[in-house]
This record gives sequence, C-alpha cells and structure tokens, in this order.
Amino acid sequence: MSEELSPEQIQQALQGISVPPQPQIMVDLQMEQYMPDPDLGVIARLIAQDPGLSGALLKIVNSAHYGLSNKIASIDKAVNLLGSRTVINLINAQSIRGEMTDETIVALNRFWDTAQDVAMTSLTLAKRIGSQTVDESYALGLFHDCGIPLMLKRFPNYMPVLEEAYANAGPDCRVVDTENAAFHTNHSVVGYYTAKSWRLPAHVTDAIANHHNALAIFQDDTSRNAPLKNLLAPLKMAEHICQSYQVLGNQGEDHEWECIGALVLDYVGLSEYDFEYLRESIRELGAR
Repeated sequence: MSEELSPEQIQQALQGISVPPQPQIMVDLQMEQYMPDPDLGVIARLIAQDPGLSGALLKIVNSAHYGLSNKIASIDKAVNLLGSRTVINLINAQSIRGEMTDETIVALNRFWDTAQDVAMTSLTLAKRIGSQTVDESYALGLFHDCGIPLMLKRFPNYMPVLEEAYANAGPDCRVVDTENAAFHTNHSVVGYYTAKSWRLPAHVTDAIANHHNALAIFQDDTSRNAPLKNLLAPLKMAEHICQSYQVLGNQGEDHEWECIGALVLDYVGLSEYDFEYLRESIRELGAR
C-alpha cells in the first residue's frame, strides 16, 4: 500500500471520515528528531510540558512489561536511556488516544483499554522473541486499530458490522472484507491514512494497512515481506492473547487466529507449547 494515491482516491477511501490533525507536540518532536544532531534535552523538555504524556511515558517504561531493573523517575533519564526514536514512538502512540477519546461513545473506553493491552503485550512479545522492533511493536499495538473510533463516529451502525466481520473471518473472508461490503472502506485503510498523516514510519503504516491481511503475508515464504512479518507477528499473537476477537468482535472463538496462528508461530520459531507458556507469563505480568 506504499504507492502514492491521488487526493481524490484518498477521499474516496476515507468515505467522508476526517483524519484528526497531528498534535503540535508531535510536530515539534519530529522536527527535532529529524535534525542532523537531535538534542535529547530539547526532546525531554517538550515531553515534560505535557503532564499527561509525561506520566504515560514513565508508566510504560517502568512497567513490568518493559523489564528495566531500576525505576526511572524523570523524562530526561527516560530519553537518555531509551533514545529519541523509541521515546517518540511511545509518545506518538499515546497521543492518538488523546485525539480520539470521545466520552459520548461508551464502546471507545473498552476499545482503548484493549488497545493498551495489545500494545504492552506486543512490546513484551517483541522483546521475548528477540525482535529489533520493540518500540515500534508498542506503537503498532496502540495505533493499528485507530481507524475503529473514526469509523464509529462516521457510521453509527459500525459495531454490529465489525462483530459480523469477526464472526465471518476465515481463509476466504478477511475481517476487512465484511467492512468493505458495508461501507466501501474499512478500519485498516482509515488507520493507514491517519498514521501516514501523523508521519509514522512507513513500515508501521504498512503494517496498519495489512494487519487483517496476515494470511496472505505469512503464506508468502519469500523474504520480501520480512519487515512486515516482523511487526505483524507480535501484533497478531498479542491480539489473540488479549482476546480482541471477543472485546471488539463479540466472538467466543478467534477465527482469524485459527487461520494464521500456525503460520505466525512457525515464522517466529515457537511451538504451540512455547506460545502457551509465553501467554501465561504475559498474563502474570499484566496482573502485577
């Protein structure tokens, strides 16, 4: 989905959905990040100006999921220890929740709770399987379904269709196919354009666009999709562990995982037994 589309094609794909603007703090952080020699002090000061984001960042890096031996009490220390790219990925992911919270839509509270769970679980899985994309796995976990709140605001009957989409999921029907039939767009497409307009890294936006296209991607055993697989593998495992199929799709079974689970585990070199052990240890982390 990396090819450039015309503004008309983008408007058609968005079906009247307006993408929220990137918060000013993210614009400022990214401008500093793209400097030839980014100043970590400037980055820390920008983050410290926003108490909500500062608190969220420290909560993430001090969580059992992140696994640091000593607690970090200051934004300066977090930025110096983790580096600007990691911190900006974490902050970017947190910002999306602030921009898309709507107290009038009760379903959104449940949505953001599960998005946070998926993000933390993706981060933990990426660390456990030795992935090089730990912070991006967190950002993808929180951002991958950001099209859902936007679809929900645009289409009042969206949640029943999403539930039907999870019920119908199988080898011949992706979750997004049911959405496309009802709305001529889907949450992956809307999320992709949101992430793109927020200047997330291209491989993260591609993963958002393709996160319900995992069967085709993991069936392709060439090396061309390796960056995509490296991001999608922790995400799809995390969605299964956090029961997105139940929280978002109101289903008792994870039909999507039934199609892709063996392929994903094979790609990361885990047996079913290894995965069950990982799942239990992650649940224990979450209970702390």
